[in-house]
Amino acid sequence: MPEPNRLAAPMLIVGCVIFGLGSLIVKFVPVGAFAMAFWRLCVAAVIFWLLSRFFGQKLPHNKKALLFACLSGAFLGIDLGLWHESIYAVGPGISTLLNSLQIFFLTAAGFFFFGERPSKLQLFSLLMAIFGIMLIASPEFNHNTQAGWGFASGIVSGSMLALSMIFVRKTHQVQAVSLLPMMLMVSLGGMAVLWLPAFLFNGDALYPTTFHDAALILIYGAVMQCFAWGLIAYAIPLLSLSVTGLLLLSEPVAALLIDYFLLDKPINGWQWCGVALTLSAIYLGSLRPQKHHA
Repeated sequence: MPEPNRLAAPMLIVGCVIFGLGSLIVKFVPVGAFAMAFWRLCVAAVIFWLLSRFFGQKLPHNKKALLFACLSGAFLGIDLGLWHESIYAVGPGISTLLNSLQIFFLTAAGFFFFGERPSKLQLFSLLMAIFGIMLIASPEFNHNTQAGWGFASGIVSGSMLALSMIFVRKTHQVQAVSLLPMMLMVSLGGMAVLWLPAFLFNGDALYPTTFHDAALILIYGAVMQCFAWGLIAYAIPLLSLSVTGLLLLSEPVAALLIDYFLLDKPINGWQWCGVALTLSAIYLGSLRPQKHHA
């Protein structure tokens, strides 16, 4: 049997690519952005509840841990809804790339709330990312009337994902929580915050109307939210931060390739340069300075 550490890298890549493929389901299923996020988390909640019961993993008894886990889910729900909006506006590739900017929001949160000073490399990578996004955005604004909303919702979705990760961290600071109950609470928190915007903004596209669309939503919740996330969550602790940061880029890369080759989205040379610059910036921003010991 191969060692778990040797399987971690391919598992992380597979998980990220499957995550990226989920954007195709969002693109083609005629359900609203927030409603789609609600159903994705609803499917995941049922699966995580069944798995928690099967493996005997219990919910945390600490009320603060429960609150933080639900808040993590609330921010994840908003992240998913806005990411879906960005997919509709500018396509899976650019929207997933924008969502990946969450690393910079995490760095900012670490500075303001956890006293973690960013390195010069991380500050430089932020400037790289800004320039890369400008290269990507300029042609998009010339031919896409929805580009402004697509870029805004994509970037804000990244900030919401960062807040979701922060509250996962705060949950574990209060009480160590097993993976399955944690993801159950995250799913329930996301559902709680999504039902109102789903009714308000997606009233005419609230649920799937065909068996085919319902089956795709089941796949979206089960495969992308449960299976792919399970692979990613399993693999990340087994890898160094630098390798993790590099491999996580397989998600936006996969989405961009899907956009270009399967959805025939026009991406010109300057935009590809911006993509390369932004991906490099995200990778550099994921690195942590090495501590030197005397």
